[in-house]
Amino acid sequence: MAKRPALSTGHGDMRLDGGGTAEALEEAPLFDERLFFPTKAAKLAPAKAEADYHGHRERLRNRYRDGGDAALADYEILELLLFRLIPRRDTKPIAKALLARFGTLGGVFGAPVNLLTEVKGVGDAVALDLKLMASVAQRMLKTELAGKPVLSSWKALIDNCHTAMAHEAREQFRLLFLDKKNALIADEIQGFDTIDHTPVYPREVVKRALELSASAVILVHNRPSGDPTPSRADIEMTKTIIDTAKPLGVTVHDHIIIGKNGHVSFRALRLI
Repeated sequence: MAKRPALSTGHGDMRLDGGGTAEALEEAPLFDERLFFPTKAAKLAPAKAEADYHGHRERLRNRYRDGGDAALADYEILELLLFRLIPRRDTKPIAKALLARFGTLGGVFGAPVNLLTEVKGVGDAVALDLKLMASVAQRMLKTELAGKPVLSSWKALIDNCHTAMAHEAREQFRLLFLDKKNALIADEIQGFDTIDHTPVYPREVVKRALELSASAVILVHNRPSGDPTPSRADIEMTKTIIDTAKPLGVTVHDHIIIGKNGHVSFRALRLI
């Protein structure tokens, strides 16, 4: 009778040729090479993913270092900021989700905390840090106005107002009080209201100007709808403030309406 061929088990050759070797084969653990590669891959995958993760961050930092902000897309700038806020996660999907939700970098930083946290991956701490960055940017813009005649630093004024107000979800009314040299004394919010209207009280505007010994005031409000075109109510309210302030020596230099993508000046439109 011909001998049966040897069967390799990975633990040495065993033969089915009698003498109890069949029992030994049953007891020996069988080796299946199909189990080797998946197990090995599973062990290597986390290390490889971690290497790719850190490598991506380093490459993005290097691009920014070598080329500045012009070398990066908006989502990459945001991703770079999120590196420190979210140190152990891939921040690219979060950055893209924020921009998809709020449209622009300005929209992201201008969004309220409760809406920021609706984006997956953004918790309270990250939302507050994003708002802190927005506050730093606003403070920097305000320093451009400090001690300088506002009317000769008009672009800095508009940039400051746009950063502070353009992406507010509610209408906001601000008063910029100026001294005799038209330098900024105070930048104050008179009030918030609904998405449609903010009540403005002319006597309160003038009263506050007198308290600060201001010689002039610039009225500013935002338009959450995005369209900065003045309404009839805006025009009538501005005229009432001018008529109330003038007899007391307070000049209304302008009324600016801030939209998401631009602004309107009453003086430029010859409404003042």
